[in-house]
Amino acid sequence: MSEIRPGAAFDWIDEASERRRAAGLVRTLRPRPVDSGLLDLASNDYLGLARHPVVTRGAARAAHRWGAGATGSRLVTGSTELHAELERELAAFCGFEAALVLSSGYAANLAAVTALTAPGTLIVSDADNHASLIDGCRLSRARTAVVPHADPEAVRKSLDGHGGRALAVTDAVFSVDGDAAPLPALADACRAHGAALLVDDAHGLGVLGEGGRGALHAAGLAGDPDVVATVTLSKSLGSQGGAVLGPARVIAHLVNTARTFIFDTGLAPAAAGGALTALRLLRREPERAARARAVARDLHARLTGAGLTAARPDAAVVSVHAPSPEAALQWAADCRDAGLAVGCFRPPSVPDGISRLRLTARADLSERQIETAVGTILRTAPTA
Repeated sequence: MSEIRPGAAFDWIDEASERRRAAGLVRTLRPRPVDSGLLDLASNDYLGLARHPVVTRGAARAAHRWGAGATGSRLVTGSTELHAELERELAAFCGFEAALVLSSGYAANLAAVTALTAPGTLIVSDADNHASLIDGCRLSRARTAVVPHADPEAVRKSLDGHGGRALAVTDAVFSVDGDAAPLPALADACRAHGAALLVDDAHGLGVLGEGGRGALHAAGLAGDPDVVATVTLSKSLGSQGGAVLGPARVIAHLVNTARTFIFDTGLAPAAAGGALTALRLLRREPERAARARAVARDLHARLTGAGLTAARPDAAVVSVHAPSPEAALQWAADCRDAGLAVGCFRPPSVPDGISRLRLTARADLSERQIETAVGTILRTAPTA
């Protein structure tokens, strides 16, 4: 028997890496300095709160008072009075009965999908849903029907004839194209069949609804007894973490059954303190939400007016199409060289196969910064 070379068990990684390289799909980490000097249209800091001095002071105060870490899972030592305060204020702001804070938006989606379903449950999932919702469906062991994007009638047809528990799952605002789900029609389809509706409002909180209360608040569905929302604290609130919002009995059920809550260390106090401070700042300055939407519409109008193809933004994401994955990568690199940070989305991360630049509008962008961003994008745009 020949001796097996140490490390041979991972030779398949080299083969997979070569396939990615050949396809132009290699991802790399690019650590950013404290001050990169770039104009930022790539992050999800929609309201410009991640470095707001009031928010950073709130995070620092929480760390000094409660420590660097939560010290354990929420059910052991990881629940502080600060976490409970954040949950109460977040639920009240968004219009829900109760909330549960987790360590990330990803964990919140896994918790909600898996805890609200079981083998025999039917999940109806939008084809363009975020990876965290897709992974939740896979982990749930429920039967999942993937339906065409933003199609309430397809949801209705999938629910027809199913007599047991059912859950429809959708993003509120889809992160690739920036379009919003037809939430009232989806809720009607669910109610006609006794199904629950779970909405990931990661890109709606802080941007949509009265004063940034979210897409479900805007749709008149917040607080309804058959509706559950998930949010992230890492976008509009400029911090870290996630939460599930819904009826009190749903939240109590998650506390007892959601594995990504039960077995995960609680959210760090600094992140909870930063998010709570940002939430209170948004309540005092509700105009930030409208400003983010206005900047997105302005970017879209200027870019399409100059001949580029861009999806109409329903929130703060502006998606600008590129002719190929290679062109998108080069376009983003050229923007960066010119001092502008933009997102670059390409297959397999995009469900429609269209590569694009993904721009995130921020409430704190000035008119001069908008002009600079538009000029840079147009000047570096691919010629074919």
